[in-house]
Amino acid sequence: MKILLVNPQCADTFWSFKYALRFISRKVANPPLGLLTVSALLPGDWEKRVVDMNDISLREEDVGWADLVFIGAMDIQRHSVKHVIRMCQKLNKNMVAGGPLFTSEPEEWDMIDFLVLNEAEITLPWFLNDWEQGNPKHLYQTDEFSSLALSPVPDYYLLNLKKYATLSLQYSRGCPFDCEFCDITALFGRKVRTKTAKQVVAELESLYSLGYRGNIFFVDDNFIGNKVKLKKELLPKLIRWMKMRNHPFRFITEASINLADDAELMTLMVRAGFVSVFVGIETPEEASLAGCNKVQNTQRNLVDDIRRMQHIGLQVSGGFIVGFDDDSPSVFQRQIDFIQRSGIVTAMVGLLNAQKKTRLYQRLEREQRLLDTSSGNNTDFSMNFIPRMNRDKLLSGYRYLLSEIYSCRPYYKRVQHFLKNYRLPGFNNRQLPLSHLWALIRSIFVLGVWKRGQLYYWHLFFWTLFHCPYNFPEAITLAIYGYHFRKIYSIA
Repeated sequence: MKILLVNPQCADTFWSFKYALRFISRKVANPPLGLLTVSALLPGDWEKRVVDMNDISLREEDVGWADLVFIGAMDIQRHSVKHVIRMCQKLNKNMVAGGPLFTSEPEEWDMIDFLVLNEAEITLPWFLNDWEQGNPKHLYQTDEFSSLALSPVPDYYLLNLKKYATLSLQYSRGCPFDCEFCDITALFGRKVRTKTAKQVVAELESLYSLGYRGNIFFVDDNFIGNKVKLKKELLPKLIRWMKMRNHPFRFITEASINLADDAELMTLMVRAGFVSVFVGIETPEEASLAGCNKVQNTQRNLVDDIRRMQHIGLQVSGGFIVGFDDDSPSVFQRQIDFIQRSGIVTAMVGLLNAQKKTRLYQRLEREQRLLDTSSGNNTDFSMNFIPRMNRDKLLSGYRYLLSEIYSCRPYYKRVQHFLKNYRLPGFNNRQLPLSHLWALIRSIFVLGVWKRGQLYYWHLFFWTLFHCPYNFPEAITLAIYGYHFRKIYSIA
């Protein structure tokens, strides 16, 4: 059997880092980890190829080669998925599809031959068995959640690793919290399931043996969902492995704000090689946090929480949302003030959208406020429901907010504020790969000479060299990120 695994193209978004990747000669931010895991679950004697449409175009020759075309996708890939489907139909190729897009709305994809939904560790063997027997069904789904002990080492070898800025690995699925706007608990449950430390190390060894060195993103929706296992099992083994291998990787992940309450856990994470964590802050409005059941963020000083993480050696990027029913007219300025004071440089501020499978979607459906399917991109100025706040006022406030945090002056000021609070982990190897040296040179010409905001760039450049030279690579990286954000948001 010849299997083509297709990762459809993602729209350009905040997280694509399209304009930043050019500085380091990379094309794609992250690989299609789900498809690589599916590939590893397929029979070992099947011939497999991956086409990541974020890197290269899908050709008719690719589809024509295959006996089966596997498609994995999220909402943000919807438009590209339809292109893949049309090509497969034209060439009369059977399609197998899975992932959040199809799991959330299987009724919309009748043109797909086989929908293998939910967690592939459970449903893919059912499909493979029926395929072998010659009687595969259209739909495979389950309400059960898989043990991650069944999850294999992803087929990383199928990728050209040099195309990616960051590689991906998953330790856990599920989240103990139940925010109204989030579909994680619907897709993966509230019970946090984990791989063993042995499994994680095997995946790291696989990447190491392939010659990869650099950033690895633990894609867990809440990495600290099971703190006991982290502290007793995974992190101690990661610390030993990283020391043995001379710290070849820098880890990034996502976690809830209560990470800031556990100094021991933060210290272990930093010692293990974690350098950055994404935290869903959402809003400084207590009423909005309570309204969306973001209970873990209420009744606490969020700025102090963020500074504790920064002081211990974790950069904090944050997710923010406007458009909650309980948002007051002052929310835009409050968001601006909070982001500037916290020193969260990578602040993804989006308009609230209702994803299918969420309690928010169900509530808005009951209230007859839904308008359309979400685009999957909460930074494209679209909303798929009728907000409580006047829509024009909401969009105007949102544009103002973005301008106030990503225009050159406030952005560079925030970078400097962050660098004052950030404590670089002691183990960190400051020898930069050649691609990053080229990024520095390019930044000098693009940001220091060609584009607007040169004075702010040079002020940060020399301020960092004189006051915290050990943070100079972070300063240049964040300057480049700012260029990407301004391009994405069309900010002068």
